[in-house]
Amino acid sequence: MARVVSIIGPTASGKTGLGIALAQQLAKGGQKAEIVNADAYQMYRLMDIGTAKASAQEQAAVPHHLLDIIDPGETMTVARFQKLARREIDELKGRGVRPILVGGSGLYARAAIDDIAFPGTDPEVRSRLEAREQAEGAGLLYDELKRKDPEAAGRMDPHNARRTIRALEVIEITGRPYSASLPRYRYVIDSVQIGLDLPREELDRRIDIRTSQMRDQGFVDEVRRIRPLLGVTASRALGYSQIEAYLDGEMSEDEAFADIAQKTKRLARKQMGWFGRDPRIHWLNALDEDLPAKALDIVSRADAGKYDEADAHADEHHVAHHLGDIATR
Repeated sequence: MARVVSIIGPTASGKTGLGIALAQQLAKGGQKAEIVNADAYQMYRLMDIGTAKASAQEQAAVPHHLLDIIDPGETMTVARFQKLARREIDELKGRGVRPILVGGSGLYARAAIDDIAFPGTDPEVRSRLEAREQAEGAGLLYDELKRKDPEAAGRMDPHNARRTIRALEVIEITGRPYSASLPRYRYVIDSVQIGLDLPREELDRRIDIRTSQMRDQGFVDEVRRIRPLLGVTASRALGYSQIEAYLDGEMSEDEAFADIAQKTKRLARKQMGWFGRDPRIHWLNALDEDLPAKALDIVSRADAGKYDEADAHADEHHVAHHLGDIATR
């Protein structure tokens, strides 16, 4: 059974390169494979340099999907992505093509293949709860959530009124506990996840190189050109606000790129903390010369049902200390 492959890892760890190499390895064995983007910001047109989008050469080597599908003024949400990704996966599988998800946006990658629901919203219910929060305070709303859904309340900050309101809204709309919609480590699409791990010092070095390359490739000009088109969501992409600050005279160009590098390193730590909690991920050393072959072996064993969760736990144990170190710095 050909499973969907999901390649995850921190920014600058080499996910795109591995995705292409794995697709090419599979092709040698007669299996077609194409890449499905799972990075939140690479879906935006014109945002190429700042999001480290696959180059024209890379996209020519292996077909890519869900790149450049919306304008910078539009809003991409994880719920919208889930529908797009699952439709793309179904279409590829229907053509006998194995989908390879590639992306560093953890929730997006999981939304495509995992048991995650995204309940809708109701402006009237939301407004009523927000008015109550103003009149009664966040504490009373949180107490109500504890009564209605202790599990959800136990996973939230009592002072985060926005999340409390959202939880109570979902409970009222669906008639079910909010905790019932929280992410679970359970595939709804048969998949195998491959994680890229590498030493902190090497990751930092790669991020510095990538940031320097962004500068050389004309990132400032990219931001200057598309700035009038950026919507609220797209403008949150790391790097764009720093360059906007430079263009507004709030910092020097050197300061802007130094801040981009620093915040990218911080993001990488958060990504590893997020990924490190998933026991199903099979971790590989991103510096391994035999990386594509080892990834192919994991996929082949998963297809044959010979790579179960116990193996994933073994991989997790192997890098546990390093993941913890990455996540906490």
